[in-house]
Amino acid sequence: MEKHRKCVVVTGFGPFGEHAVNASWVAVQELEKAGLQDGINLHVYEVPVEYQTVQRLIPDLWMKHNPELIVHVGVSGMATMVTLEKCGHNKGYLGLDVRQFCPDTECCVDGGPECLHSVIDIDTVCKKATEAELDVQFTVSTDAGRYLCDFTYYTSLYKSQGKSVFIHVPPLGKPYTASQLGRALQIIINTILDMLEQSEDQITCHQKH
Repeated sequence: MEKHRKCVVVTGFGPFGEHAVNASWVAVQELEKAGLQDGINLHVYEVPVEYQTVQRLIPDLWMKHNPELIVHVGVSGMATMVTLEKCGHNKGYLGLDVRQFCPDTECCVDGGPECLHSVIDIDTVCKKATEAELDVQFTVSTDAGRYLCDFTYYTSLYKSQGKSVFIHVPPLGKPYTASQLGRALQIIINTILDMLEQSEDQITCHQKH
């Protein structure tokens, strides 16, 4: 009997503001071309920079795919490295989206905790990605920016009990090419999948004893 193939969902964002071409979606498309490790079904989605769409779409993706992991990718004009975000924040959403909307409550989930962390060990992922010796630099952050990136991450962490990751990429050419960013995403996600498999193996091993 064929082993059930695991599924990973990766999202990038559509255009907004000065980002007429959003490096995050370009990077995700490069990842789609390259693929992930054997036995993984990869599904990619472009997410519009709209609060209400995010609130509807993220739970739908979890329900539709029941993935091992969802990885969200966004662009940051301030980033000069590929940046792994540790946590999402619930409050402080004042910036208008592409439809000139922001939540009345200025928060993601009414009554939700102020900060949610990924269950993935982001520091270890960053260390292992760096050890892969790509021509890309990686770093870790605890502030995803209180705009659609942070909003998406918190929404996803809340829905997934922490089985989400958010990655910020710099704009294209500042300094990395699309293919470099795609390869960086591939390394990060394969690293996380290996770590999840190891932790699953350890749980199975403990259950057998």
